[in-house]
Amino acid sequence: MKSYTEQVGNKLNVLLEKTYDAEKGYKKAAENVKNESLKTFFNNKAKQRYDFGHELKTEIKSFGQEVDKGGSITGDAHRAWMDVKAVFSTDNEESMLEEAIRGEKSSVEEYTEVLNETSLPSSTQNLLATQKQKIEGSLSTIKSLEDLS
Repeated sequence: MKSYTEQVGNKLNVLLEKTYDAEKGYKKAAENVKNESLKTFFNNKAKQRYDFGHELKTEIKSFGQEVDKGGSITGDAHRAWMDVKAVFSTDNEESMLEEAIRGEKSSVEEYTEVLNETSLPSSTQNLLATQKQKIEGSLSTIKSLEDLS
């Protein structure tokens, strides 16, 4: 049973790291756009990911597992790429929306992978399914925002 909860804890910690990364990425995007509705959208997405992080941490702790701190290496690369885009892009809002779409698609894949490969406790299964559904909703919203820009 110990290895089972460690396995679940490890998988949730990976999602938690990606959640921190997405939160930081959205904050960075909000700082770099001039359009007020986009700024609000990116700030709301950062807040949503902050909330996801707290939910994941609570779930990890409920299994007596350690919570990892900080962002992942791939997340640092993702944020750095976003910075470069903001500086060098002539249409940086569209570029940031494209990057947000890429990031959200990646998040959906990661959630799907964890939901599919692990026999998760029902509380974890429900939490991840709900968060994944919200990310998929965000993806539709971002795509419609991209059509407007």
